[in-house]
Formats: sequence, C-alpha cells, structure tokens
Amino acid sequence: MVTEGLSVKGVLFGKGKPKICVPIVERNKETILSYAEKVLELHPDMIEIRVDWFEGVNQVESVMALLRDLRMVIGDTLLMMTIRTKNEGGEFEGSIEDYRTLCVRGCESGWIDLIDVEAFMDDELPGDIIKVAHQCDVYVVASNHDFEKTPDEQEIVRRLKYMDEQGADLPKVAVMPNSERDVLTLLSATLRYREQGGKKPIITMSMDAMGLVSRLIGELTGSAVTFATAGRVSAPGQIHMKDMQPILEVMHFDR
Repeated sequence: MVTEGLSVKGVLFGKGKPKICVPIVERNKETILSYAEKVLELHPDMIEIRVDWFEGVNQVESVMALLRDLRMVIGDTLLMMTIRTKNEGGEFEGSIEDYRTLCVRGCESGWIDLIDVEAFMDDELPGDIIKVAHQCDVYVVASNHDFEKTPDEQEIVRRLKYMDEQGADLPKVAVMPNSERDVLTLLSATLRYREQGGKKPIITMSMDAMGLVSRLIGELTGSAVTFATAGRVSAPGQIHMKDMQPILEVMHFDR
C-alpha cells in the first residue's frame, strides 16, 4: 500500500503527517486579508480561500483582484481556491458556466497553487477544468461532500477512484456520520482505496464532532490533508489549528 507523494512548492502530500489547511470564510476583502495575516502566524501548510463566501463572487475581476492581494499577503504559502456550491454545503448559487469561468480564470491568474473542483457537478466539468489547471501548473483537488449521510464503503471508494481516473491530483470525499459505525466506514474506505491499488494521495473526512477522529489519524489511514480553523470553521467538526498541531505530532510515526 504505497502512496505516491505529491510535491507542491516543497510541500509533500501523502507522506508523513497530514498537511494542515486553514480555510478562510469571510465576506469582504479587508476581513479576508486581515484573517490571512492571523492564519500565517500559525504556519499552516496551506490556506484555502472560499471564494463562494466572498461578497464579490459574481464579479470575476473582483475575485481576481482578491486572489492577487491575498497572494501578496501570504507569500509562498500554498493557496487553494474553492468555490463551494449550495448543493455541497457552500454559498455559490451561480450557473455551471459561472463556476467554470471562475475556475478557469483562477487557474490562469497565476495567483493560486491548487483548485478545488466539485467532481459530480457536471459530467464534463471536472475534465475540462483539470486540463486547464494542469496547463497552468495548478494542482486539482476533486471533491465530493455529503452533509446528510455516509455512503457505504464501496461507494466512497468508487468516488475516489472516479476522481483519480479524471486526472485529479488529490481526490477528496467528506461525509456526515449518523452513527459511530459511519465514522468507521469512512476510515475503512480510506484504507480500502489504497489496498485496491490507489496510489495518489487522497483527502477524506467524517464531519461533525462524531467524526473528529478522522481529521486526526490521516497518517494511519492514508488521508493526506486535514482542515483546521484559526477562528471560523468552514465545516462542522473542525478544531483550532493550535490544538491540531500537537495532536498530529503525537500521532506521527515512521511507517
């Protein structure tokens, strides 16, 4: 069960401790930039800008200006752009074409290192954006979120494999547990992906307080990234990065 590591500007995903990503879910540019400065003090591996929360999300040039200014603030820290739709727990209500345009322009801007693409939004969308992203040297997190339930193990693995086949660099599945058994299902599916030959680093999590353990033991199961907060959560179950860092250190082991 060997995972191929993915190196992005010197940050190696899929080897060692899960990398910590801190999302920014704020409405206006000034607050976003101020929060980013606060996040930097914690030294995260990656920052996620949730563009769907940005008040200027319907104005492409405003989004590009935000990405530019955010890059100026965070320097070389990895930046992932995410436009989470209402269907998957986000704020974006635009059309598929609006989504595609923002993703493509974000990749072409030169300001981002990774982009989150919802894998099941449209049949052709992931492949189109992945192609553009790779042409622009941007890495792709293909994602799927279920805020109501946890699919069975086989279905979770199927989704991860589908994202892999589409060319995603980091397949991601996040699910909501309705029982302790659901948390175990997510953890088992994460291992199963690797046991069935999956080589790419992946991101999985069981959300809410019940699923918190899944955010902490990624090194054991094979989840390469965990999401933490510096004050405001983007999904249920996230804990503060200051609490996350020592736990990951304690959980670390030489495979």
